[in-house]
Amino acid sequence: MKKIAVLYAGCGHKDGAEVTEVVSLLANLDLAGVKVTCFSLDKNVLVTSHLTQTTSKTETRNMLAEAARISRGQIQELNSLVVSDFDALVIGGGFGVALHLCTWASMGMACTVEPDVDRVIKEFYQEQKPIGAVCIAPILLAKCLAGKGITITLGPKSDKFNELKRWDVEVVECPVEDFITDRGNKIITSPAFMHDTSFGPVFTGIGHMVKELVEMA
Repeated sequence: MKKIAVLYAGCGHKDGAEVTEVVSLLANLDLAGVKVTCFSLDKNVLVTSHLTQTTSKTETRNMLAEAARISRGQIQELNSLVVSDFDALVIGGGFGVALHLCTWASMGMACTVEPDVDRVIKEFYQEQKPIGAVCIAPILLAKCLAGKGITITLGPKSDKFNELKRWDVEVVECPVEDFITDRGNKIITSPAFMHDTSFGPVFTGIGHMVKELVEMA
């Protein structure tokens, strides 16, 4: 049985993981008959209300504890991930990726990536194991694998991603129900809610991406 590591950033698309995207990943991986292990960071972060759209200056929640809500409690700290135990990695989206797995939200091209996230991505790449990413999560691959000539999608065409060429990253347009495969680098990405869309197309696009990921693993 193939073993897939799933990384995501808490719970809630404003300050954590996009729940539909993560559930779509987990459901499609389950239907593919693979063994899934979920991971997140053990890190306290400020809370954004999904009702009022405001971010607290004092209230925090733990990303690992929040992520456990989606995986029904079955989750591990990312620092425990051993790449040799898995056949592939896939990373869920949500703004928490840009806020807490890296600093893209505040620093753009000058961003840094959390050390364990950087380690895991680079080790999977070095071991030539496939990596999938949805929504904004391909930004992590762009930063960690800068100079490798990878191809990703971040959904609809947008001039704001042109600067990623400085990292030797090609960003291509992709419909929500599809995915982009960089076969040479074993990178597979799907745009999900980078499009202004609804739940069904996101599930479909992620399902197609998961099928490709599992076949490549």
